Amino acid sequence: MDGTTTPHRRAWRGPAVALAVLAAVAGLFLALPEPGDERLAPPAPGFAVRDVRLFDGERVVEAATVVVRQGRVVAAGAGVAAPADLPVIDGRGRTLLPGLIDAHVHTWGDALAETLNFGVTTVLDMFSDPGPHRELRRTREALSPRAHADRFSAGHLATVPGGHGTQFGVPVPTLSTPAEAPAWVDARLAEGSDFIKIAYEPRSAEGLGPPFPSIDRPTLAALVAAAQARQRLAVVHVSRLVPAHEALQAGADGLVHVHADRVADAELVQLARARGAFVTPTLAVIAGFDPTPPAPGARRGNALLAADPAVRPYLTPEQRRGLEQAPPTRLVMFRLAGALESVRRLHAGGVEILAGSDAPNPGTAHGASLHHELELLVQAGLSPLQALRAATSAPARRFGLTDRGRVAAGQRADLLLVAGDPSADIRATRAIERIWKNGAAVERRRYPEAP
Repeated sequence: MDGTTTPHRRAWRGPAVALAVLAAVAGLFLALPEPGDERLAPPAPGFAVRDVRLFDGERVVEAATVVVRQGRVVAAGAGVAAPADLPVIDGRGRTLLPGLIDAHVHTWGDALAETLNFGVTTVLDMFSDPGPHRELRRTREALSPRAHADRFSAGHLATVPGGHGTQFGVPVPTLSTPAEAPAWVDARLAEGSDFIKIAYEPRSAEGLGPPFPSIDRPTLAALVAAAQARQRLAVVHVSRLVPAHEALQAGADGLVHVHADRVADAELVQLARARGAFVTPTLAVIAGFDPTPPAPGARRGNALLAADPAVRPYLTPEQRRGLEQAPPTRLVMFRLAGALESVRRLHAGGVEILAGSDAPNPGTAHGASLHHELELLVQAGLSPLQALRAATSAPARRFGLTDRGRVAAGQRADLLLVAGDPSADIRATRAIERIWKNGAAVERRRYPEAP
């Protein structure tokens, strides 16, 4: 960061700077996701889990039995009998949940395998290379055993020449005027994008804002209209309160960060509720960038996550280091306390909250950080049950993923068995005993400590 950068701009530039560092280290958007199991093998035969506490994506059912055949749930409930022809797992003292959905990630390399290792069976990618998406779309439709999470993606995000998203050194298709919006959206859909993501970071009336240009309000509105006319969601990246207002006024279906400069005001809450918009706060990444020093003897939440015995053995050495590091740059705007209060107000005002980690930004790790996000959502006023919905049925419903996010007859058998009761203590989601993807058991990978 150059010495002439103002404090305000330093506060904003942090995520871009951090992602630029990641780009240099990890080859951001250049290393393609590796499905790793392109074969479409027959679905797994099936199994049953008996006498388990079931969170079905909406509610808790005690002493339930869940039956899985050929990659799908065929029966679930308190009065279901375990078939004699299937292996039966004793669920007493445990909770069975839908596979978790991370509603904000960026994937490359081994990200999808790392994600599945923590019971996150589906991700919503908010900006990455669309190149591998055709193969990933093919495998995600099948019910074959998988070694990676499924990905639904925006592909390229909408931005102007030189705008946010162009700083990584790879070509990004841009636009500058409202007239270009329909063709730009059509090109993304032709590439396989499942929804449209827009970066909206304009300067304020006083000239304050990011050190690069942004889409203007008419172009934002044209992009939202073009996406929705083609039956696609339009979600918007913002980092400040005023642009959040303007994105909702333009008709955005959701905001994929909670703004960080000021606490949400009543007008924003009312506007989001009236428009039926959702917010994916990505508190885990804000926690990772917050410059507030921890109390004496305390550790940051991301470092505590890395030290958790239920989490640490399943982190790669690189993930451990990423979680344990201090903020890579001083971000005076990114304060977790304010973000938590904004989420508290939005939630209390009836705005739907989705769980997303924004991994792999500094201070986050694919898969693991969604469990941290759930804990932070509870700190922000959601009940554990509401936080679980935010990572299962809510993103599935909002993004039209009709075959997942619930445990019910006909649903894909993406399942997570944990010790304890996460509807009472959200941290129990980390006590993973078994993971199934498409009804096939996933062998969790453990990693040795780095030397």
